[in-house]
Amino acid sequence: MLCAMAHAQNAEIHLEYETFGSPSDPTLICLPGNGNQLLLFPEEFCEAFVGRGFHVIRMDNRDAGLSSTTPESADYTLSDMADDVVAVLDAAGVDDAVVLGVSLGGMIAQTAAIDHPDRVRALVSIMSTTGEPGIGTPTPEAMNALIAAPASTIAAQVDQDLEARRIWSNPDWFDEAQMRAYFTACYERSWVPGGAGRQLQAIVRSGDRAAGLATLPMPALVVHGENDTLIHPSGGARTAELIPDAELLVIEGMSHDFVYQAWPPIIEAVTALTARTFG
Repeated sequence: MLCAMAHAQNAEIHLEYETFGSPSDPTLICLPGNGNQLLLFPEEFCEAFVGRGFHVIRMDNRDAGLSSTTPESADYTLSDMADDVVAVLDAAGVDDAVVLGVSLGGMIAQTAAIDHPDRVRALVSIMSTTGEPGIGTPTPEAMNALIAAPASTIAAQVDQDLEARRIWSNPDWFDEAQMRAYFTACYERSWVPGGAGRQLQAIVRSGDRAAGLATLPMPALVVHGENDTLIHPSGGARTAELIPDAELLVIEGMSHDFVYQAWPPIIEAVTALTARTFG
C-alpha cells in the first residue's frame, strides 16, 4: 500500500508526517517514543489498521526524523509537542483522531487529550506514565542507558541503541538483525544527535499530568508490558486509574517492546475502543 508524505508547520517547527488509507475513515495518529522516528510504526502496522477501516497518520516528533531540529537552548514542553500533533491534524484536514502514543509518545498523547480534548476522539497510551514522582520509574541500568550521551558516528549510535534495547526488551522477542536494520534505516533517513536529550528535558520540564488525566472526557486504552524495565508497569496502572473511562491492557511477555509480537492485542483493542466512540 502506498503512503502519502506531507508536512505541517507549527510556528517555526516543521513536522514531517505520512498518511495511509482514506481520509474519510476515522483517523488514527501515531506518535513515536523518545528519539524514535515515524518508522517505529512500520507500514505493516499501519496497513493492519487501514484494513480495519482506519485512516492512519504517522509523524516525526520535533528533534527526530525529518521534523525540525531545535537548538541546544530549546526549552519546549510536552504541551508544545501536543500542539505539533494538532498542527499535523490541521494540515491533514482532520477534525479529531484516535491519538496513539508509545512511551514519550504516550505522554504527548495524554497532553494532547488534556490540552485539546475536542481534537482527541480517543486516547491510546502505550508503555507510558503520568509524570508523577515514584511512578513508572526505570531500573538504574535502564536509566543509565536512556541518558547516555549520543555516539560520535552512526555506526556507533546503532551499536549503542542495540545495547540499550537489550536492557529493556524481552530477550525472547529481541531480534538483533531486525533491530540493527531498523536503527540503521532510521539514521540513514535522519540522525539528530542530542535530539533525544532535548525531548527528555521536555518531559522533565512539563511536570505531572495527574490532575488533567482525571478530567479527561474521552475513552482511553492504556497498554503496558508486564515486564517493562524502562517504564515500570506502575506507570500504566496509574494512568488507567486516573482516567475516568480507561481500560488497562497488560500484555504478557512484553517489556518496553513495540514489536510485532505485541501488535495483535493492541490492534484488536484500539479497533474496539474506536467503535465505542460511535453511537
